[in-house]
Amino acid sequence: EAAPFAAKSFSELGLPPLLIERLEKEGFTVPTDVQSTAIPMILKNHDAVIQSYTGSGKTLAYLLPILSVVGPLKKKSPSGEQPARKIEIEAVIVAPSRELGMQIVREVEKLLGPADKKLVQQLVGGANRSRQEEALKKNKPAIVVGTPGRIAEISAAGKLNTHGCRYLVLDEVDELLSFNFREDMHRILEHVGRRSGADSRGTRSPLARQTERQTIMVSATMPFSVIRAARSWGRDPLLVQAKNVIPLESVLPSEPVNLSGPTSSSTTSSNLQSQAAVESLPPGLKHYYCVTRLQHKIDTLRRCVHALDAKSVIAFMNHTKQLKDAVFKLEARGMKAAELHGDLGKLARSTTLKKFKSGEVRILVTNELSARGLDVSECDLVVNLGLPTDSIHYAHRAGRTGRLGRKGTVVTICEESEVFVVKKLQKQLGVPIHACEFTEGKLVAK
Repeated sequence: EAAPFAAKSFSELGLPPLLIERLEKEGFTVPTDVQSTAIPMILKNHDAVIQSYTGSGKTLAYLLPILSVVGPLKKKSPSGEQPARKIEIEAVIVAPSRELGMQIVREVEKLLGPADKKLVQQLVGGANRSRQEEALKKNKPAIVVGTPGRIAEISAAGKLNTHGCRYLVLDEVDELLSFNFREDMHRILEHVGRRSGADSRGTRSPLARQTERQTIMVSATMPFSVIRAARSWGRDPLLVQAKNVIPLESVLPSEPVNLSGPTSSSTTSSNLQSQAAVESLPPGLKHYYCVTRLQHKIDTLRRCVHALDAKSVIAFMNHTKQLKDAVFKLEARGMKAAELHGDLGKLARSTTLKKFKSGEVRILVTNELSARGLDVSECDLVVNLGLPTDSIHYAHRAGRTGRLGRKGTVVTICEESEVFVVKKLQKQLGVPIHACEFTEGKLVAK
């Protein structure tokens, strides 16, 4: 079914010619569904929560409208001249992990081109802070992209003036809501796009005084915490999905949901969560589970990779300390494997990712958080060696494969006693997860 908003080309969406030229040079000619829906909404200055499966092109869905207004590719004024550039930060993009932050910066740099790539600056943790502050002073970027801790830190030191900022983007907002980011996020929300004086509408409500900041949130999943945050941080935000746009107000009753006792709205909320998880699953995926004993899981993984002839595999485990052991066992069985987790240094992480993307490493063994925002378009198999905690996490993991319309497979390797969890996930997600086994080098569905 064609999306009601489907556009055949980027020019239909009202983007400036220079930007369209750059997109074509990068090989982007037809917008994805979520881009067709989100771009016009953001260009009309609506606050939005963009929700769509991972790999559907969500990053460009918010970057393109921002680059239409900010930086050298923006629309010309009616007189045909390029308006002079304001020498201040006009967009702040917050991402929960360093990898995702760096990936967003690369997308912006690609579009800006080598001559203007200084207009975007990354402020991620784990890199030299004083060098970042120097670059801010010297390059006067229009767009900053970073992780909550580092942005808040530089802002608190008075080295990041974002009061005149027009856009605040919170990417993977479901992660940004986690407890460890709480204080940093509070500072960012207070300081980005807030002018010090109240404006003429100051009498309306404290939110109305947040002047003209436009808030865009992005999430593959839509737990109730995201809806609640969007309603308090944004102005009448719209929920933008690939084929649908609805006011967020209409998604759930506006009174806060009583989380302790059953209320009529709590059922709506849980239905919405599982429907949201489905929305976040790439369409081209096949789902399987295979029952084995704990000590045979790694061997089953090896047989699974051979049976599917998978070239690029991401295997999930729940505990960082299990990763090294898994890699050791895979290497001992002649498979090129590597671990990726938060305790690795910056260099080790980027080297591992490079090897994985180039095919030098076939299996990347990782945990939930490190895989957030991991964009390896060639990944053809995701394996759960440890069960995800819920359908939302299953959807996040599964979204590492089948990106941008490709085919992909998700295999959950579990013990007999865990099968009921798989059945529960199947019910919540509304997708069939078939039992299978690996015999004579083939995947056989039972």
